Amino acid sequence: MARRRQAEVRVIQPDLVYQDVLVSALINRIMRDGKKNLASRIFYGAMKLVQERTGQESLKIFRQAYDNVKPRVEVRSRRVGGSTYQVPVEPSERRKQSLTLRWLISAVDSRPERTAVERLAGEIMDAAQGRGGAIKKKDDVERMAEANRAYAHYRW
Repeated sequence: MARRRQAEVRVIQPDLVYQDVLVSALINRIMRDGKKNLASRIFYGAMKLVQERTGQESLKIFRQAYDNVKPRVEVRSRRVGGSTYQVPVEPSERRKQSLTLRWLISAVDSRPERTAVERLAGEIMDAAQGRGGAIKKKDDVERMAEANRAYAHYRW
C-alpha cells in the first residue's frame, strides 16, 4: 500500500500595505476568478472603513476578529465498527487559519449590506466584538464538539 506524501506548504508572501501574511491569505480568500486587484481594493477599503467607524487601528481590530473566530476544537467523522462518530479534535494552526478565513468570507457573503467593502468591514467589526455570522459558526462547531466529547477516546 502506497503512503501518501505530505503536501508541500505554499509560502504566502506578505501583503504590500501591512506586510502581514494573514492579510495576504484573506485577500486570496476574497479573490474570485483571479481578480486579486479587486480583492485587495475590497479589503483595504474595508480596513479604511473600520478605521473611520471605530477610531482604532484597523489591523488591530482585524487581528481581534481573527482571534475571536479561530476555533479551538472541531469534529471529524470517524468510522468505528459500522457506525460513524463525530470525534472532537484540536485542529492544526494551518487548519485553524483556513477555517477562520473561510467562515469570515462566508459570513461576509451572507450579510445584507450593499457593497462588499461594507459587508467585510461590518463582519470584521462584529467578529471583533464577539458577534456576527462567523462567530455563530465557530460557536456551532465548538458546541458540536462539546456534545460529542464522549467519543474523544476514538481520536487517532
